[in-house]
Amino acid sequence: MGKAKKVLDQFICDQLQENGIELTKVQWVMLKKLKEVDGQPQHNLAFLTNRDKASLARLITTMEKKNLVARIPSKSDHRINHIYLTKNGDDILKKSIPVMEDIIDHIQKGIPPTEIDTVIKTMKKIIENINKEELVAQITK
Repeated sequence: MGKAKKVLDQFICDQLQENGIELTKVQWVMLKKLKEVDGQPQHNLAFLTNRDKASLARLITTMEKKNLVARIPSKSDHRINHIYLTKNGDDILKKSIPVMEDIIDHIQKGIPPTEIDTVIKTMKKIIENINKEELVAQITK
């Protein structure tokens, strides 16, 4: 799984670069999550993107410098930052969607839909098992 993830991450990065899109896979995921629900509190994005708060803060700072997102303090609680997709971020996301669709078509080429479904179900079960173990470990501390 680790090797497949590494190869896939590099392939996505290369394809985006070849199409003139200056994004990493992680930045693309962040833009996609913001497109789904813009103005997310920063701590929600950490959960949604499965990142720790420190790495998420660094990611957002990098994306702000590229004018992809804007970090706006909450009007009701200044300890909370809401993250918004900028016009530039939205434009780049729109430009990248056909590239990502081509990537998906390429990596799934020759794999029957039933096998894809099996892999998805298996990966979900692995994640579920790990999450259960972490929950039990936290409860028994």
